[in-house]
Amino acid sequence: MSTPSSQFSHVVIFWTDPANPTAADELIAGGEKYLKPIPGVIQFHMGRMVGSPRPVVDQSYQVALNLIFPSKQAQDEYQIHPEHLKFVEHCRALWQKVTVYDFA
Repeated sequence: MSTPSSQFSHVVIFWTDPANPTAADELIAGGEKYLKPIPGVIQFHMGRMVGSPRPVVDQSYQVALNLIFPSKQAQDEYQIHPEHLKFVEHCRALWQKVTVYDFA
């Protein structure tokens, strides 16, 4: 039996604008610039969807962001950090839909 993790995972799935062929690259660059340096992020991973022949793998999105924090409080502080707000302001036009999965 494992002990509960104190870490908090924040997964964000982005569907980019198909009218902008560089949207995925621009979104990833924005994440690297604005989100990666934010204090409290234990792990930052952002990249393109990888195709799979497995039918259970969602292949409808273009970019995913996976962040791990030491706690939900650290993630809450990340949400209001000025660099996170800049990311949303500067990159919002690059996606048409976003879905978030948070778990601890």
